[in-house]
Amino acid sequence: MKILVTGASGLLGSKVAELAFSEGHEVYSAFNQHTINYGYPVKMDLTDLDSCRRVFENARPEAVVHSAALTNVDLCEVEKETAWRINVYGTELIARLCKEFNCFMVFISTDYVFSGEKGLYSEVDQPDPINYYGYTKLKAEEAVRSILNGYCIVRTSVIFGSKPAAGKINFALWVLESLKQKRKINVVIDQINSPTLNTSLAEAILEILDRKLMGLYHIAGATPISRYDFACLLAEEFKLERELIQPTTSDKINWVAKRPKNASLNVAKAQRSLKKKPLDIRDAIRILREELKNQEVM
Repeated sequence: MKILVTGASGLLGSKVAELAFSEGHEVYSAFNQHTINYGYPVKMDLTDLDSCRRVFENARPEAVVHSAALTNVDLCEVEKETAWRINVYGTELIARLCKEFNCFMVFISTDYVFSGEKGLYSEVDQPDPINYYGYTKLKAEEAVRSILNGYCIVRTSVIFGSKPAAGKINFALWVLESLKQKRKINVVIDQINSPTLNTSLAEAILEILDRKLMGLYHIAGATPISRYDFACLLAEEFKLERELIQPTTSDKINWVAKRPKNASLNVAKAQRSLKKKPLDIRDAIRILREELKNQEVM
């Protein structure tokens, strides 16, 4: 299959490109600033129709995984016009090109479309974002639905993985590096999500492409957990000092944008429908440890 991956230098996009390439797919890895490691590199500006069209005309993809986005929650709150251009307008461009070139589209969305008042949100729960990032992703979902018939929207949560991506370190690696350096870290106890290993999510996305599953799926880790408890499990699995992890609360963190208190996702539909099922958090951390060990050997 000819697959175009946007955001291919990011934490999820890079893993989708890597796994798709290893399975023998023809992978076109779209990036803007950061270089990519897998597939044919194609430079693309999501806010520029001509730039996007050139990529589609040259690659002629059969499927698109649209993972590119401005995901910095505080930056989205401050630079709303930029967030809208990338997250909403950019997604609309990709969706229109998917329609024109007859491509199946997988759009990556977020648990932040929910308010966080109740947690364990299912696909039928009503979105109600409390920050601008969540709002733009919800509007992008609506654009995909209004433009395309052949699409799948995948909402996920707190992606982590064994490699830094797009110049950024993910939460799990930040915790591990801090503890290895004997640094005390403050981690919130009152923010609950469904941390998701990028490898597991990428495998599920490739299954969706292969089977052309349509509609809306929550695909995330199977364990709702606070950031603090997640950090403690990482310390336990990697035999690091848990005492270095200091519990704190969200009101003590200097965030610009509000965060949902409990945006955890109900993954029952994914567990029923997919062969590549969402992982329990302990299983995900064990796989992370194996991946890091393999990287050291290489």
